[in-house]
Amino acid sequence: MISAAVALATLAVGCTGAPATTSPPRPDATGGATDGTPSRSASASATGSAPETTTGSGGPSASATVPTPVQCAAKLVEAMSLTQRAGQLVMVGITDAGPSELRVLRTQQIGSVILMGTRTSGVSGVKKVTARLAWKGQKIPLLVAADQEGGTVQRLKGPGFDTIPSARVQASWSNATLQSRATRWGQQLSTAGVHWTLAPVADVVPAGMISRNAPIGALRRGYGSNPATVTGKVTAFVRGMRAAGVATSAKHFPGIGRVVGNTDFTAGVKDAVTTRDDPYLQPFEGAIDAQVPSVMVSTVTYTKIDPAQPAVFSRSVIGLIRGVGFKGVVISDDLGAARSMAAVPAGQRAIRFVKAGGDVAITVAPALADEFVNGIVAAAKTSPSVRTQVQRAAQRVLTMKIEQGLLPCG
Repeated sequence: MISAAVALATLAVGCTGAPATTSPPRPDATGGATDGTPSRSASASATGSAPETTTGSGGPSASATVPTPVQCAAKLVEAMSLTQRAGQLVMVGITDAGPSELRVLRTQQIGSVILMGTRTSGVSGVKKVTARLAWKGQKIPLLVAADQEGGTVQRLKGPGFDTIPSARVQASWSNATLQSRATRWGQQLSTAGVHWTLAPVADVVPAGMISRNAPIGALRRGYGSNPATVTGKVTAFVRGMRAAGVATSAKHFPGIGRVVGNTDFTAGVKDAVTTRDDPYLQPFEGAIDAQVPSVMVSTVTYTKIDPAQPAVFSRSVIGLIRGVGFKGVVISDDLGAARSMAAVPAGQRAIRFVKAGGDVAITVAPALADEFVNGIVAAAKTSPSVRTQVQRAAQRVLTMKIEQGLLPCG
């Protein structure tokens, strides 16, 4: 177990699953080990420390040593300004990549975007939007993400995209079938210019709570009530998408299957059950063992782990992810439009997440991008330890970009 250690009426990143509409879009979010013992394969995960490669048959050669993505990312980050590093730690919601949205992305030097709303224009229509996200003189490409779980949370539809069933239906398939179909779905995303799906849902919903669990169970977004079963499905999805070259994000750590309220629309949601060594953490461990590139942290407060603050602001919670050797990107659930964040000043949200050990803070509200970036910069200017955290987080983000083929290395 992991014991070491703006908005209208649709859906926020990675959390809500109510059907989305296109006019106008509300800001929209987002077989491994099953015995509870995390493997250390995650330490060489998609954004971890890959071994150096050499050529020839006579052993390692200094002249043939190829730098790892981690090393390449560190070099790139070293040459960045503090503002550039901070921008890499923010994901912004966009609709059409029009002039006003592009201005925000360029001005704040944002590192990632998430496509908002439900689109029915198909692969070709989405490709037109993603193509506008690369502009002349752009040195560090954007990571382009979407919520493409299936069921009520399938944001990209139309010609070229399969209709993806809900996780509850996917759970009825064999792991091999799910992995194969996830590869197909990933290929469709890749063709459309999308690098990252904020899925799969790794939350386990107790059988007696399915109808009462607003964010997952009631919307058929979960793979089941048995941690081992959910682990198998999560692992299959991660592996399938990886085969297509698309990154995934296991969510919503450490699990929102035991809560009643939905943090997109409800403040003060708490989980009074989940513990540091809870069996319900197994699907996240399975995802890490399967080399998931990112893990999404929820905005719920877990009173048996850290009663003082939501998971996204908790060193204790994020420390559980790092405690098993996960070296990838830790991403937040939406910190922009979610009701759970309303009482926190916008300028504090991203930096509190980074200070807790996070890497990419999501705001589905583009208007908050400057406050997110400026909050990170201001804190880093006054604290050497925060500057170090910002630098390391930026290195993880750029490592992911390298491994997604967005930046050269070596």
